Amino acid sequence: MFNNLSNLGYGLVTFAIIIGVGSIVLVKFGGSLAECGTGFTYNATLDTCSNGTTIDNVDPTNAGWVNTNYLTGQLGSSGLAGWTPAIIALSVGMLFLGVFMTRGGRKI
Repeated sequence: MFNNLSNLGYGLVTFAIIIGVGSIVLVKFGGSLAECGTGFTYNATLDTCSNGTTIDNVDPTNAGWVNTNYLTGQLGSSGLAGWTPAIIALSVGMLFLGVFMTRGGRKI
């Protein structure tokens, strides 16, 4: 059973790495595609277009940035990563149910 638990742990770590690296790549890719209007420059720290004041920060509106920003959200906490607690609970529950079901009629 502990061998199965370690495999489950490796799977969860791989899942977390895929989400983390995917988010970083998408944010950097979106920043390289961002186009700002006249008088605005892309601010990579805030991930917005800025004209030098903190009041006028707007999102880039070109299709490349909008699509990668959407995908980043779907990969992040409002998407796949938001399902992580449910995936962990279901995996551990199935693991324990499998252990109890395979015992047959044996005594503990």
